[in-house]
Amino acid sequence: MAAKKKRQSYTKAQREAVLADVPTIGVSATARKHGVPQTSVSGWLRARSREGLTVAAVRRKTPPTPVAPTPRETPTATRTPSSRVAKTYTPSQKALVLEDAAKDGVTAAATKHGMSRFSIYDWQRKLTKAAAGAGPSPTSGPAPKDIEQQRDAEILGEYKTHPGLGPSQIVNQLRRKGIKVSVHTARRVMADAGYRPPKVERQKHDRRYQAVRPNHLWHLDFVQRYIGKVSTFTLILIDDCSRYVVGHGVDDAERADMVVSTFEEATERHGRPERVMHDKGSAFWSWRGISRFTGLLTEMGIDVVVAEHKEWNGKVEVFNANLHKELFDAHRFYDVAEMRRRLEAHVHWYNHSRTHHALGGLLVPADRYYGRVAEVLARIEAGAGREVGDGIELRPAGVSRGSVPG
Repeated sequence: MAAKKKRQSYTKAQREAVLADVPTIGVSATARKHGVPQTSVSGWLRARSREGLTVAAVRRKTPPTPVAPTPRETPTATRTPSSRVAKTYTPSQKALVLEDAAKDGVTAAATKHGMSRFSIYDWQRKLTKAAAGAGPSPTSGPAPKDIEQQRDAEILGEYKTHPGLGPSQIVNQLRRKGIKVSVHTARRVMADAGYRPPKVERQKHDRRYQAVRPNHLWHLDFVQRYIGKVSTFTLILIDDCSRYVVGHGVDDAERADMVVSTFEEATERHGRPERVMHDKGSAFWSWRGISRFTGLLTEMGIDVVVAEHKEWNGKVEVFNANLHKELFDAHRFYDVAEMRRRLEAHVHWYNHSRTHHALGGLLVPADRYYGRVAEVLARIEAGAGREVGDGIELRPAGVSRGSVPG
């Protein structure tokens, strides 16, 4: 390390000459122009402030009118260029600065990199202690073992919060937060925590379709489940284009009253769909005459599509299967009231936080339903992540996309 240079002193005239350039080119440029440490220039500005002049007055070259503080008030601190938010440095950046300090001196290195000399002194002390085995080195990052432990903790945290999700779904949830892990790693970590893949028999079918816009087609179907000894029927209304759950209801039987009330509530909140699809269930369809739900759709000018095959209504069928796995099988309910509360929370999480494979793996249903796909993908690709309440807000209730004008 080079020998310490003798500290230079400046006369009052020299200080005034240096400060004369601050209003036009700033503190950093002034320090580089005159070969003076930036901390010295900032200190001279603070000295002027203590004499009754603020930084603004220095820039205007006119003294301000002093205001005496009240007994309960304290004078506000003058904001100087040295009160900036501290900058963080990576281990490689610290190593580069320390190399320049060893070659050219601390002051020259601080001027070159636009930083404080005291930070370099602190890094040098830590580097000396690390060489003696008394602490971590500022030029080395976290150990690979620590990185793996943090990665495994992120995977397990997401898995324990949502035990119904599989490895690929966990990976998508973490990618949406800006954390990248492989499916193989997620499966291994989850298997060590007790995860066992479900045995699901999948039937392939080639006829696939998707609505071209939100509110173009809604699917309706019931989910039957016993809560204790009570049989419950949960009605799900899901948008075909976005997989967004636009409405749901719970009753002890498949009743037309609940279907009509749930559908009317969904249309009041999201607008009318152009058409709906159901499987001719007793609550939707009447074999003699016209059912109440069919009459409501006719009155609202909504077309009806009857699912003659189970695959036609596949999107809501898949949601119902996941609802069993992620909610009903993962929790034990004491009564129907608790089930209703948990169902409400689960539907909100599904719409706004659960990534969907059919939407590319990174998007949630609300992203497509509310037309914010491009903005969300840009934020995720930039590493900012996307969580609810981070500035990308939903449109007001009652304003819909693709609804049929009344």
